Amino acid sequence: MDYKSAGVDIEAGYRSVELMKEHIKKTMRPEVLTDIGGFSGAFSMSRFKDMEEPVLVSGTDGVGTKLKLAFLLDRHNTVGIDCVAMCVNDIACAGGEPLFFLDYIACGKNSPEKIAQIVSGVADGCAQAGAALVGGETAEMPGFYPEDEYDLAGFAVGIADKKDMITGSGIRPGDVLLGIASSGVHSNGFSLVRKVFPMEKAALDKEYDCLGMTLGEKLLTPTKIYVKALRAVKDAGVKILGCSHITGGGFYENIPRMLPEGVRAVIRKDSYEVPAIFKMLQAEGQIEEQIMYNTFNMGIGMVLAVRPEDADAAAAALAGAGEEVYVIGETAAGEKGADLC
Repeated sequence: MDYKSAGVDIEAGYRSVELMKEHIKKTMRPEVLTDIGGFSGAFSMSRFKDMEEPVLVSGTDGVGTKLKLAFLLDRHNTVGIDCVAMCVNDIACAGGEPLFFLDYIACGKNSPEKIAQIVSGVADGCAQAGAALVGGETAEMPGFYPEDEYDLAGFAVGIADKKDMITGSGIRPGDVLLGIASSGVHSNGFSLVRKVFPMEKAALDKEYDCLGMTLGEKLLTPTKIYVKALRAVKDAGVKILGCSHITGGGFYENIPRMLPEGVRAVIRKDSYEVPAIFKMLQAEGQIEEQIMYNTFNMGIGMVLAVRPEDADAAAAALAGAGEEVYVIGETAAGEKGADLC
């Protein structure tokens, strides 16, 4: 009896690490002090010693049941981007610069090629965010996960000068709310998505003119990473008063999280075109509109609050960074919350 006969292949683990290395290299920053394969990752903070009051900002998340589509379609090179995005977007919301990322993959059977595909997506996400992939863990857990399934989660650390942090405390009635377009459903609401659409390969491989691709391709489109877009606003000299990453809970839960007491968000639903995938979801699932806006991002992945006089400059900076941006509403006096009209 040995470990391999119990279902854990140590040699496959070594092979996975070797295949990962080529992807991880492209995420390296000069502050990284360790190589992949050690017991920990080290990151120098010397570049940030001149900050007035440096603050570490962290975020952790997973991909959720969106992974079920990756299993079904046998496509594993994009879900890593989702994992990174869910963490670094939250850090960017606080005004932080993501520095490094670690991933955790738990699987029923270690297939080195599949693990390398997953990590290639993680590395792509890190490159988009400017964060180094400094380490991670692949846990082979036979009997706990089916052989062809896995879970994926991650953890990111960033930094901000305290004076530059985005807290929402300065938001007041009359400020402008800018919405940055999402790339699709992102990584939230997939338990409902999987109830609405048949989770069969034939159905997911069907092409739709309104989507411009197959249903499966659209649903697996990775979460957009907004780190560089928010940095562009800052570099343009615009102060972001508040920032909301539209994840699980949609508009109704996430937008109030950036508001101070006594301020309410007023969102105009007709301020932008809701993407076709959400219209399909609502029609196919016969989902009430309120539930849609309380579950999905509805085409808006990030909401920023800025002063009225800064709205044009912020929108121009976002457009210059390649983002689609809309004026979706404003703030008003009232109980903290969100009104959609």
